[in-house]
Amino acid sequence: MLRAEQIDFYRTQGYLVLERRIPDSLIAEAKDELARFIEMARGMEQSDSVLDLESSHRSDAPRVRRVKLPHKVSPVFDALMRSEWILEPVRDLIGNSVRLHTSKLNLKSAGYGAAVEWHQDWAFYPHTNDDVLAVGVMLDDVGPENGPLLIFPGSHQGEIFDHHAEGYFCGAMSLAKSGLDPADAVALTAPAGSISIHHGRVVHGSDLNRSTRDRALLLYEMTAVDAWPLQGSFSEMGTLEDYDTRILCGDSTIAPRLESVPVRLPIPKPQDVASIYQVQRGLSERTFDVIEGQVGSAAAPHKDQAENQAAG
Repeated sequence: MLRAEQIDFYRTQGYLVLERRIPDSLIAEAKDELARFIEMARGMEQSDSVLDLESSHRSDAPRVRRVKLPHKVSPVFDALMRSEWILEPVRDLIGNSVRLHTSKLNLKSAGYGAAVEWHQDWAFYPHTNDDVLAVGVMLDDVGPENGPLLIFPGSHQGEIFDHHAEGYFCGAMSLAKSGLDPADAVALTAPAGSISIHHGRVVHGSDLNRSTRDRALLLYEMTAVDAWPLQGSFSEMGTLEDYDTRILCGDSTIAPRLESVPVRLPIPKPQDVASIYQVQRGLSERTFDVIEGQVGSAAAPHKDQAENQAAG
C-alpha cells in the first residue's frame, strides 16, 4: 500500500502521516463511541479500569483523558484495529505477521486536555527487535494548537534515553539532559480520519490542548510477531496461547528474532503504574505545565509536519 519513498521516509525519520486514510463513516462511528464513554464518566468520582479521568474531573462535569484498552470495550474500536485501513500500511513496515501490544484512546478536550511528557515507547517495553510501532487514528482535525503528537525526526536511530527520576522509572525524559531542542520537534497535524505511524524508539510527546477544539487520538501499538518482550519491561505475555490471541495477522512463532538494539530496562518500577499520567508525575523537569486544570507555561515552538514530512 505504501510507496517506496514513504517506507524510506519512515525508516529514516521514524514517522509517517497518511491523510484521510479512514472513511468518514468509520470516524463517525468512532466519535459516537467516544461520546458514549464520556457519558459513562458522569457520576464517577475516580478513574477505574476503563476510564482515566482528568484531575479537574467532576462527577457532574465529566472530563476523560483516556479510554483504556478501547479494543476490549468497544466492538467499533476492535473492528477498526483489525481492518485493512490499519493493517495494510503496518504490514508494509514491519512484515506480514503482526501482534497487538496494547491500545488506548487519548483525549485532549478543548482548553484543558492533559499533556504527555517526552518519552520513547521503547523505554516501557523493549523487545528482541525494534519492529515496534504505534498507529494513531485522528478522530478530530489536528492542528498545531490543540495538542498534536510531537516527534523528534530521526531520534529512533539513536540511544534510549534515561526515563528515571530519583532512582525509579518515571516514563519521561529530560530534554535538557538528552541534548534535544524542543524547536526541532515536528507536529503531526492532519484532518480527522488521517493516521500517524511512529516508531517505538522515536522521542515524542504532546502539549496541552490550548485551543477551543477537542483532539482525540486512538492509538494501536503493534509489533512484529517475532519481536518478543524482554523480562523486566511493562509487557505481559501470559501463556503462549494467551499471547497468540493478540496476533492480528500472519503466523505464530516461538523463534524470536534477535537484533542489536539499545535497551534500558524500566526498573525499578514506580509504585503507581495506573497510567502514564501517574507515572510521569515523578519527573521534576516538566516541559508541558498544567496547574489545577489550567494551562501553564507554553511549550517551545515546533515545526509543523507539513514543512518536514513529504511522504504523507
